Amino acid sequence: MKTMLKVLMAVLYFAMPWVQAAEPPVATSKENFHLYLLVGQSNMAGRGVVEDQDKKMNPKVFMLNKSQKWVPAVDPMHFDKSSAGVGLGKTFGNLISEANPDIVVGLIPCAVGGSPIDSWRPGQFYEPTKSHPWDDAIQRSKVALKDGTLKGILWHQGESDANEKLAASYEGKLHDLIDRFRKELNAPQVPFIAGQIGKFPDQPWAKWQEVVNKAHMDLPQKVKLVGFVNADGLKHKGDKVHFDSESYRELGRRYAKAYFELTGKAQTEK
Repeated sequence: MKTMLKVLMAVLYFAMPWVQAAEPPVATSKENFHLYLLVGQSNMAGRGVVEDQDKKMNPKVFMLNKSQKWVPAVDPMHFDKSSAGVGLGKTFGNLISEANPDIVVGLIPCAVGGSPIDSWRPGQFYEPTKSHPWDDAIQRSKVALKDGTLKGILWHQGESDANEKLAASYEGKLHDLIDRFRKELNAPQVPFIAGQIGKFPDQPWAKWQEVVNKAHMDLPQKVKLVGFVNADGLKHKGDKVHFDSESYRELGRRYAKAYFELTGKAQTEK
């Protein structure tokens, strides 16, 4: 019994720093708690296999969990579907933290697997996940904004719109979505980063994927403070749709690089 008690006390002792660290708003100012919104569909949510490195906690990188509490950021970060796994968010957050030693990073996971861009409008119900992608993202963002300052919006979506019926109208809807996010969150100068849908050698694109891809690639020339991330050389996990775990980590590195390039020295500002 004494041995078991000692083990329990040791576990509680070493767990305490993480319990304390799970409340970043208490430990840092609102201005130094930098928030990043993660939105889109399944390739933002992440479907990679979770490995030990994906469970490693960074004491300065947090995520808003399903219960809307700040907890250390580990994968799976999203909760849209039971298939959620490794995504790009954790790697992105770690790199932002490394580049800004004086701040704490807060990630706001809000992606919804399979969701077309039309479901990212006010009041729209997405039946497959029984959720309201836009309304839920805005509500969670406003909860997070009580504690921190929004510094970026990361978007990865388009697979569900890459078809004959929807592709032609995608660009206009995407521009409208960016404008709505910035207006609703009172963030007209917040960078928006869009990622390229997967293009794999064993799954060539049809013309509709090309249309959606062009809408993403053209964003920096048509909308202010927008970056584009390519998916060149990334691999799928075997389903020809979702990236594998290492590709998600690489995608996170590319999002961070795009963010730094877009903001320049601004990424070191508090």
